[in-house]
Amino acid sequence: MSAWLDRENPARLGELVGRVPVADAPDVAEAVRAADAAQRSWASRPLADRAEALREAAAAFEDEDLAVLLARESGKPVGDCRGELRFSGVFLNWVADRAPEVLADVETDDASGRLLLRRRPFGAVAAITPWNAPVILAMLKVGPALAAGNTVVVKPSPLAPLAVSALLERFPDDVVRVVHGEAGTGAALVGHPLVRKVAFTGGEGAGRAIGALAGRMITPAVLELGGNDPAVFLPDAEFTDAAMDRLVMGCFQTSGQVCMAAKRLYVPAGREEEFRAAFTAAAARVVVLGDPLDEETTVGPVITARAAERIRALIGSGGEPVPLGRVACDLGRGHYVRPTLLTGLDDSSPVVAEEQFGPVVPLLAYTGVEEVLARANAGELGLGASVWSADEDRAFDFARRFEAGFTFVNTHGRTGMALRAPFGGVKRSGHGREYGDEGILEYAQTCSVHAPAAFRAGGGGMAAAAYPG
Repeated sequence: MSAWLDRENPARLGELVGRVPVADAPDVAEAVRAADAAQRSWASRPLADRAEALREAAAAFEDEDLAVLLARESGKPVGDCRGELRFSGVFLNWVADRAPEVLADVETDDASGRLLLRRRPFGAVAAITPWNAPVILAMLKVGPALAAGNTVVVKPSPLAPLAVSALLERFPDDVVRVVHGEAGTGAALVGHPLVRKVAFTGGEGAGRAIGALAGRMITPAVLELGGNDPAVFLPDAEFTDAAMDRLVMGCFQTSGQVCMAAKRLYVPAGREEEFRAAFTAAAARVVVLGDPLDEETTVGPVITARAAERIRALIGSGGEPVPLGRVACDLGRGHYVRPTLLTGLDDSSPVVAEEQFGPVVPLLAYTGVEEVLARANAGELGLGASVWSADEDRAFDFARRFEAGFTFVNTHGRTGMALRAPFGGVKRSGHGREYGDEGILEYAQTCSVHAPAAFRAGGGGMAAAAYPG
């Protein structure tokens, strides 16, 4: 390790939050070899012991200093950072409770023979995580992987490496290793022959590169990529204060830099002004743009100067901008972009057709349910979506036709998540699942042990086995 990565506070330009050493290819190889060497011993421990290790690690997630550190490096409000750390601990405890049942052997002995299904670990897992929710998105990989008997090498984003690295130190030695760096470090990790599974959350460009490299290595991968989530308000939807408050934060939490944020708002034609007024009023209640360390702040800066420039260009690309919320900071002190609603656009506008990944969202009108369904399903991304209706059955009927991996009903974003509900994308938004039993099973291989009835005493031998069933 001969180089370092500095992390600047995006809310206070020029303030150095910390630095991490860059791992070159030999450093990565050493980490993977250590994880591989520790894996069999870890897997041989009773699952109850592995679950207890998760619980012990989870106890460290109530740490105010780490919440402040996460706020300073990521630009997220400190209250959100506390919530992320707390929820990460809840998730680890949930995995510890759920994994013994999900990962248990299943044995059947009947007239067809005896069949044993075993859940076996892959080995050393590579986890590459983003900056926008670095702790929980690491734990979604580390927790299930460790429970299943794998070891993990984590490469955090260089834009938020500090808090998550400190928390990863709470896991047993060699079971979790950390390497830092940019694309070259990630490629060395994914391309190592001792890596048996890859888990990645991030943008489509990096996902393509990681998926291609994993494919060349014949390494299975979980890829959770971007989304351009539509929020569709059916004709009977009510624009209540509570609903609008949920929607506004579903759009602008973490400054809109969330893969599952609401990114396109569809309302019935003739109700645009009603919706705009309700949405603007909600933003006035819940959006405070300010320094992440101010307890009043609900929206902080975006992550980099480049991101701020890109989002401002989208806001200026057309339509009528409606500034939202209250500004409680000097906008020139950091990478601040004021949350904005854009009206007067069509579906070909860049801010509609592309994932904006920032605090700007377009408002679009539709004239019929079939029309809006087609428009919502347009494009190659299919991570999340939401449908809003006074009739839950009607909402579920509509949701069944979304091309999305996760559909929220009468909410959008974090308020609609559940530990038991698998999350992941369709189309180019990726493959594989996190959360739920499926998220645990991503880190276990099903291996079969089978004794056909035909070859048991009195079973009839080859003749009986020739045409099973």
